[in-house]
Amino acid sequence: AVLERNELVADDLISIWFTATPDLHSDFPAAAARGLGIVDVPLICAQELDIDGAMPRVVRILVHVETYLSRAEINHVYLGATATLRKDIAQ
Repeated sequence: AVLERNELVADDLISIWFTATPDLHSDFPAAAARGLGIVDVPLICAQELDIDGAMPRVVRILVHVETYLSRAEINHVYLGATATLRKDIAQ
C-alpha cells in the first residue's frame, strides 16, 4: 500500500526499517517484503517498546526512497485501526 499510494517501484527504494509490536512473533516483516519481490534493498526489523495500553498487532514501516515528491505529496499509509494513531496524516 505504501508503494502503491505513492506511485513508487522497487528501484525507488533505498532501505526499509520495520518495527513490530512484541505480540507479533510468527515471522519477520522483512520476509514478507522479500516475498513481494523487494530483494535487493536493505531491510531491518526491530521490536516496538512494550508499553502498557499500546495498540497491539502493529507493524510500522519507515521507507527511505528517492523521489521527486515533496513532503506534502507523500501519502502516509495507516491501515485498519492504526489510522487512529495519526489522525492528522492518515489517509
